Amino acid sequence: MEFTEQDIQKEVKPLSENAFVRFFQRIARWWLGAWYGFADKHPKLAPWIYKIFFFFVFSMGVTIWQFIVMTFLPYAFAGMNKGNWGWPNVTIGDFTDNGATYMIFGDANGAGYFIAFELAVFTAQCINFPLQRNITYRSHGNPWYQAMWYFIGWVLVSVFTNAIWGLINVFLTHWGWYLAGNEGLATVAGLIKTVLTGGVSMIIFFFVFLVIFPDNNAVVKRAQAKLDKLTAAGADEEKIAAAKAKLEEAQKKADFSNAEKDAATARSKFNSSAMKYFSAKSNLEKEAEKAKEKGEPEKDEAAKAADAEMLAKKFEEACTALAEKREKEQAFADVKAAQAA
Repeated sequence: MEFTEQDIQKEVKPLSENAFVRFFQRIARWWLGAWYGFADKHPKLAPWIYKIFFFFVFSMGVTIWQFIVMTFLPYAFAGMNKGNWGWPNVTIGDFTDNGATYMIFGDANGAGYFIAFELAVFTAQCINFPLQRNITYRSHGNPWYQAMWYFIGWVLVSVFTNAIWGLINVFLTHWGWYLAGNEGLATVAGLIKTVLTGGVSMIIFFFVFLVIFPDNNAVVKRAQAKLDKLTAAGADEEKIAAAKAKLEEAQKKADFSNAEKDAATARSKFNSSAMKYFSAKSNLEKEAEKAKEKGEPEKDEAAKAADAEMLAKKFEEACTALAEKREKEQAFADVKAAQAA
């Protein structure tokens, strides 16, 4: 199917009228085009880079949120800060001055500070979960089931990280970081707590997410391997039927996520290719206009032919990308319709 310039123009997602936003949109489209080109050449490496990048960005984002909340929220519960409060609240060694005791749940400053910290962490996780699920891991599993395991994982990781922080906090309290007049040190202590608990949690949760949000294609492979194993072992029909049902369910999820990903990739590639074509055309027109204003001679025939060849190549790439975009979008629509039926 042949396309015209108007066909390409109609399907390009328009850029913002705001010059500032438009500038970053152009960079984003260029980057997406380069990224998907890299992903095509490195199909095994690219998914890991994608996951690690977005996981890190979102994790750091919610860590910053957590630190900001912890900078101000404790003041809302200041009336509850009446000294050591928590569990197990055990004195370590000779650190009896300044209330230096070891706690996993609680805080040497009081219940208010602990409540503020837990609220900061909880709200950070409420932001982190949908971002990681929908963007980093592109999961289509049961959100309530995944949220339940995420919450369980968060509680267990919190116990672990709080146990580490509780030991460090003994020393900070012993050194007087929380005493009146040391507000700066108290803020630094909050930063240390955020980075420590957030950083350790981030590393652990990367692997937890791989379990909660499994790759659908990997699930299909495991389900197929289990079915093959049962069939080869001559298992009873009931077990084989159950394994087939799991394989079919896994395949449906994989088909949906693959089609969705392919459609999104094709859209990005098309927008990038179309942008390259129209930018090249606009640059050539501006170049000719400036030369005319300055009274400079036109390009020779060889230069004109080179420009025309370059523009024709970019136009062909945009047409190819448009055809692929339509194909992938239709494939995704067919999968959605089939699974909704």
